[in-house]
Formats: sequence, C-alpha cells, structure tokens
Amino acid sequence: ATLRECKVLSEANVKLLCDKAREVLINESNLPQVSCPVTVCGDVHGQFYDLIELFRIGGEAPDTNYLFMGDYVDRGYYSIETATLLVALKVRYPQRICILRGNHESRQITQVYGFYDECLRKYGTANVWSYFTDLFDYLPLAAVVANQIFCLHGGLSPNADTLDHVRALDRIQEVPHEGPLCDLLWSDPDERPGWGVSPRGAGFTFGCDISDVFVMTNNLTAIARAHQLVMDGFSWTHNQSVVTIFSAPNYCYRCGNKAAVMELDDCLNYTFIAFD
Repeated sequence: ATLRECKVLSEANVKLLCDKAREVLINESNLPQVSCPVTVCGDVHGQFYDLIELFRIGGEAPDTNYLFMGDYVDRGYYSIETATLLVALKVRYPQRICILRGNHESRQITQVYGFYDECLRKYGTANVWSYFTDLFDYLPLAAVVANQIFCLHGGLSPNADTLDHVRALDRIQEVPHEGPLCDLLWSDPDERPGWGVSPRGAGFTFGCDISDVFVMTNNLTAIARAHQLVMDGFSWTHNQSVVTIFSAPNYCYRCGNKAAVMELDDCLNYTFIAFD
C-alpha cells in the first residue's frame, strides 16, 4: 500500500528489495519468453502518478500480465517510487510481470538525467542509487511474446541478427558505449534503408530492409519497442512491422503527448489504449 501512495521505502528495505529482485532476475534469460495475454508498455520515466493511471486503465497486476520495455527512471519527479513499485511487482509476481532494461537503466545516464540527484535529495546518500543501478545490470535485454513479437527498448543491432545472438550476450554489466548490448537499448527505426549513424551518439538507425530480414530470419511477425516519444502514444513504421510504444503522457510535464499501452489477447490480436 505504501508504494502505491508514492512513499519511499527505507534505505534498508530498498536494499532488501533489490537483493530479492536480483535473485529473481538472475534466473531469467537475456530473452525471456512471454505468453499471451499481456499488456506491453513503453517508457515511464519517473512519472509515478501516470504509472498508477496506466494500471487503472490497463488493469492491476497480477490480474493483467505486463511487459515493460525499460526507462523507468530519469526525467520525471518520482524515479525512486516508480522503480520501487515495478521492482516490487516483479518480486511479488515474477510470472506475471516482465521488466526489460532501457538505456536509462545505467549508471552513466542516471547521473545526468535525474535519478542520481533524486536519490541524493530523498535519502541524503547515493546508496539507493547504487542498489538500483547494480540491479539494473540483471534486467533482461528483450522478450519474445508468443514466439512472434520481439519486444525491446531500442532496436536492432548489426551485431545481433538472430535471437540466439541476443541470448548469448553477457548482459550483467553496465551498458557499454558500443556493441550489441548497447544497440538493443539505443537504436531507432528510420525511413532510410540499411544501417545509419544514430544522432543519439549510441546505437544505430535501421531501415525497413533491416527489419524485414530480422523478422523473417527469426520467424517473427513484428517488433515492438519504446525509446522514442510519439505524440499519439504509439506509432507503426516499416510497413506495420515495427511499432513504437511510449507510456509517459505529457512527457517531462510539457510535451503534450498521449501515452499508450498495447494489449495482446490470447490470439495475439492487439488493441492500443491511449491515455493522457
């Protein structure tokens, strides 16, 4: 109840929670299999009250199964409360909720975009930041829903063209500056074909031709990802083979965008639910 009221746990309890969560996550592969029905969510970015609204609209866990595709912290005012609630749900309902790693689940990025400073402000030390960022190293990199939809935070990598490549990566580390682990968390789809230099300074842009080959090679039907602000909360690209889902409404409390989640039923039929 405390967590849903946007209250922070004691430092000692955060450590206990992160220790428990590590025990759960260490047993998950880089690429967990997720079954339907499931509700797929994009970036949340510390917007705690919008996360509560997401659960109100999409259904509470564990009655609804959830797959979150990363970026729980930074930018918003309540990164600690947001991360704590999602990690607690993972520990409590490990089969009902899947939480993937986003590019913001890293030591370097959180020192720039707010999570580190929030931990210092609310706890007086950086210990809680350390507990969480150590835990983030254990988050899976991607998930496959019903063997058909590849879900991840960012996008594809020229160095990981099969699901087996993703499974074989050593994920338990800080997000590197380059290489497949970095690309999966940083890349973006693009209108231009082939691989391109990313304006983000990490990862790549990838064209429709790249998505087509990846989907075909791995016997998939689609790729779902987050990472980019889209004004309607969701946006299809690459001939309906790639969908971007963004779940932080009015991002940074000023962007004016809608948020959305993607509900997948038992037969993999999808419905988008948008909210403000």
